[in-house]
Amino acid sequence: MKISFTGLSDPGLIRSSNQDSYYAEPEGRFFLVADGMGGHAGGEQASRIATEEIQQYLLKNWDSSKSGEELLQEACFQANEAIINDQKNHPERADMGTTVVAVMVREGELPCFAHVGDSRLYRFRDDQLQQITQDHTWVARALKMGDISPEEARVHPFRHVLSRCLGREDLMEIDVKALEVQKSDRLLLCSDGLTEELVDEKIASCLRDNSLLEKAAMFLIEGAKEEGGHDNITVVIVAFED
Repeated sequence: MKISFTGLSDPGLIRSSNQDSYYAEPEGRFFLVADGMGGHAGGEQASRIATEEIQQYLLKNWDSSKSGEELLQEACFQANEAIINDQKNHPERADMGTTVVAVMVREGELPCFAHVGDSRLYRFRDDQLQQITQDHTWVARALKMGDISPEEARVHPFRHVLSRCLGREDLMEIDVKALEVQKSDRLLLCSDGLTEELVDEKIASCLRDNSLLEKAAMFLIEGAKEEGGHDNITVVIVAFED
């Protein structure tokens, strides 16, 4: 299948800087979004390190005999170590960290994804939007257990508290899975600056009504800003075609 893609990032209406980073490999082989935290300098540094480390690792090891899932996992753990090393060299950034969601498309294998934190991966198929990743937050866990409702989860004061992110020495697990795709599927990688403002139905509507990827990305960003734009907003859209 042919792959087309686009990416767009915006600081939003409240933040003075953009702590999100994204990368779309020019040949369409892998894509990632990272949402940094830890203040102005720390958040930008953490997401930048994660993006660069994962990018460099995958390019260097692309022809390895290891599976795509193994490579993605190793790339994320290498990014985690790089952020920790930067924390040690710059104590003023000791509390920085970042989420990451990455998709890898390798010939001869099913696509796969890696995920840490609350940036998300969605699959849009047959006009229906499906959230593929599960947020690594206390609120997401409580929602899964039935302790709170979806309506409560959207406004819960602890919804931004991560249970897992890059930049932690106790990070032991990264969600890495194969991903089935078919013709006409679209994948959406995004930071929580999008999902905090737009419900899934609105996201699906933007993807459904805009066949041009660049236009869909723009409408998603502008839609999030119209709802308040309280955080940085980043989207990467990947389309699978004949």
